[in-house]
Amino acid sequence: MKNDDHVTSVGLGNLGGRPITISIGGLLGMALLSMMAADTEAQSVSELSPPTAFAGITDPQARSRALFTEATKVIMSPRCVNCHPAGDHPLQGNDQRPHEPFVPRGDSGMGIAGNTCQACHTDRNFPVGDGASYRSIPGHPRWALAPIEMAWQGKSPGEICAQLTDRNRNGGRDLAQLHEHLAKDDLIAWGWNPGAGREPVPGTQARLGELIQAWIDTGAQCPQSAWFPGSNCKAQEICS
Repeated sequence: MKNDDHVTSVGLGNLGGRPITISIGGLLGMALLSMMAADTEAQSVSELSPPTAFAGITDPQARSRALFTEATKVIMSPRCVNCHPAGDHPLQGNDQRPHEPFVPRGDSGMGIAGNTCQACHTDRNFPVGDGASYRSIPGHPRWALAPIEMAWQGKSPGEICAQLTDRNRNGGRDLAQLHEHLAKDDLIAWGWNPGAGREPVPGTQARLGELIQAWIDTGAQCPQSAWFPGSNCKAQEICS
């Protein structure tokens, strides 16, 4: 061993007659980076509690409502709500300000002739060079606004829950299809990989799928604020 600029190195052997050394500081640095990466992943998952965290709620309906409320940490994130606006224009940023440029919804949710979503948004996130006021342009092959009947902006967890369990306002999906959409759709997956400069939604898509399945298994109950006028939804039902 030798001391070189106050960093200790350890001999590892020879390669082609030349000794190989590796810095103890380098080893420690690599170990620290590995630990930080693992800790970051663990924190990301822990931001979205697993279904087992609600096992202590003995009333199935109350547990169901708690499971859905936990899932809204993803569903009500700006990454989701910005494309589920109540108006005719998308939102952007964590502050959910009006999108610039001021593109209209259009009939298909993809803008209008001469001012479409695809004019700027491609099939993937696009990094932007230095000097721009943002670090990337988000993208996906199906980049568009959700239909207006699926608007979530300004709604409570209960109101969104009622909307998601209403076939007239969820794209005609039953509960199994709703789970498939939230747990496996690659457009939903964008929320965990939104491009540089954007805060991803918490947890993982797999964890969201677990919560949604547990919510369905306990009766797909909605938080109390879900009962919009005329709703007759009960456990195991889809609103009609």
